[in-house]
Amino acid sequence: MLEQDSKLIIADALGSARNRIESHNRIAVSISGGSDSDTVLDIIKKCKTEKDIFFINFNTGLEYQATKDHLKYLENKYKIKIETIRPEKPVPLCVKQYGEPFLNKRASEMIMRLQRHNFTWEDKSFEELYKQYPNCKSALRWWCNCYDSYSLNISNNKFLKEFLIEYPPEFQISNLCCHYAKKVVAAEFNKSHNIDLVVNGIRKAEGGIRSVSYKSCFTPAKDKKKCDVYRPIFWFTDDIKRQYELENNIVHSKCYTEYGLKRTGCTGCPYGKNFEFELMVLQKYEPKLYKAAANVFKNSYEYTRQYRKYVKLKNNNGNVQLSLF
Repeated sequence: MLEQDSKLIIADALGSARNRIESHNRIAVSISGGSDSDTVLDIIKKCKTEKDIFFINFNTGLEYQATKDHLKYLENKYKIKIETIRPEKPVPLCVKQYGEPFLNKRASEMIMRLQRHNFTWEDKSFEELYKQYPNCKSALRWWCNCYDSYSLNISNNKFLKEFLIEYPPEFQISNLCCHYAKKVVAAEFNKSHNIDLVVNGIRKAEGGIRSVSYKSCFTPAKDKKKCDVYRPIFWFTDDIKRQYELENNIVHSKCYTEYGLKRTGCTGCPYGKNFEFELMVLQKYEPKLYKAAANVFKNSYEYTRQYRKYVKLKNNNGNVQLSLF
């Protein structure tokens, strides 16, 4: 992309942010301590508004010390207070009660639903399975690749169906970590503080289920009980974001500058494609947190490793015999 185009997109983001802030009364800005939220915070502070703005951080119960230190740095740099929101249920407790996250949020949710109905992991038609499990329609549609959108079907994850049939999970899988650690408390905060605009750092270029769920940088509330949602850097590519960082002296946490991580979030989350590298980083820089993550997500890590091995072998010769657990 031409430098001039980048400047136009940045200028548009700044102008849009000012307009969104001024058209709302009480704004909640999510500050994760990650690189995208660093950029969002800088943009919001440039708006120089008198509006009520709340800067909030969700502590999931598994947070890098480097992230906590960075939040203090941001408070000092921008002369703000970042309020830490405690989870209704921290991630370790969610995992203990509901199950471990595996692969991605979509797969975890669907597998969780199937497990609730004691699914026997069979390769049958949707019609046959629906007769057996009449109260599990959405998960069965996922299992049988019935959704129009490829990304909503199990086939979106290569050989996952075959893997689950041959090696069914022997532990509970769930996607409820984020629900109780973030979503529930976020909704409660917005309601108790009369928030009418939520600001976050989701970018289209980062991919994943979150980014593809949105078509633009702004989502109006569906009813009065909800908040409008604004994503200031939604259209920022990696190059544009990097340009903004250089021009505005954005400093990121040690997770990036020292640990070498590309993304931050819930520590050691099995959803991460590079969780193996993250575990090595944790073991080196934050050993106590490493022990916690290795214990909380133990089954999911091993199951993911076996799945990845299965896919690799399947790609090579089509015949797989694994010794699981």
